[in-house]
Amino acid sequence: MVLDGTLYVGFVTPNTDNRLFTKVLYPRDVFVFPQGLIHFQFNNGKTNAVALAALNSQNPGTITVANAMFGSNPRISDDVLVEAFQVDKKVIDYLQAQFWWPNN
Repeated sequence: MVLDGTLYVGFVTPNTDNRLFTKVLYPRDVFVFPQGLIHFQFNNGKTNAVALAALNSQNPGTITVANAMFGSNPRISDDVLVEAFQVDKKVIDYLQAQFWWPNN
């Protein structure tokens, strides 16, 4: 629930169609993210945003997709990432450099 400011929020449905659902939230608006789906919240306003969040557990855990894909230890094969994201290997190298450190 947004208390102050605005938030642009959304989630992506699973593999079948990867459909994106989004909405801009204003004070007193509520949005529910289906459990386990990739989702985001982004402050698209010009002021701070304040929101309340409720989770289904006191320790629900999180997975940051970019960290998991490009910062895994050991690294996911470049060939796999090139194919999955349909980009040139140079793009994968750049992204991995943002998330991966030799001591990982």
